[in-house]
Amino acid sequence: MELLNRLLGRNPDTVKANVEIYTWQICPYCIRAKLLLWWKGVNFTEYKIDGDEAARIKMAERSNQRRSVPQIFINDHHVGGCDDLYALDSKGQLDLLLTQVA
Repeated sequence: MELLNRLLGRNPDTVKANVEIYTWQICPYCIRAKLLLWWKGVNFTEYKIDGDEAARIKMAERSNQRRSVPQIFINDHHVGGCDDLYALDSKGQLDLLLTQVA
């Protein structure tokens, strides 16, 4: 598996960060964000907030009042939504964040 991970550019053994993601079950942006995290080998905590207004309020409080999903946090730092996550990855900054210890 280690060889396969290296060939695919995955480094799950270097991921040290605590990653949290607020999602809705059928949200395509949530699915896309989770796929990137999975591809990177990230074990993340998912908060499924479908129909849970109290959880959505908590998410909004943590994310500077953003109420759209997904909202993603790395080491308790709000990084934004799906597009923000992919932008970090395309700039080469996501891997660096994921290697930092919580």
